[in-house]
Amino acid sequence: MYLSIFLTAFLAATILPAQSEFMVAGAQQMGYNIWAIWWLASIGNTLGSVVNYILGRFLVQYQDRRWFPFKPKSLERGHRWFERFGKWSLLMAWAPFIGDPLTFIAGMLRLTFWQFLILVFVSKSGRYAILLGITQLF
Repeated sequence: MYLSIFLTAFLAATILPAQSEFMVAGAQQMGYNIWAIWWLASIGNTLGSVVNYILGRFLVQYQDRRWFPFKPKSLERGHRWFERFGKWSLLMAWAPFIGDPLTFIAGMLRLTFWQFLILVFVSKSGRYAILLGITQLF
């Protein structure tokens, strides 16, 4: 189960369609260690965002190709967030629809990797902490 949590969280942060919230909440309800769930989901989701960062850093030249993972509209929305809030916009990396493009754009703009990693981990781990806290109530 722990490997599934990690992998689902990892995939959920990449361009592949996956949702980790159900896996995380389900594991908690089944009695798995809450700290292990939180840690594995946070690390997996952060590493998935690292994939987006690397794609942004090295594959941006192919954005006009059909197979390119982000649509121009998503990139434009993420770019506006980045222009407005700078690196702090990565605290929204957890958010649906905008989070993945933000992590990609951070790579495109060559944000310092360690700044990226810290901000994204804070964002992702905070989201899972809230999710686990809410499911603890039920």
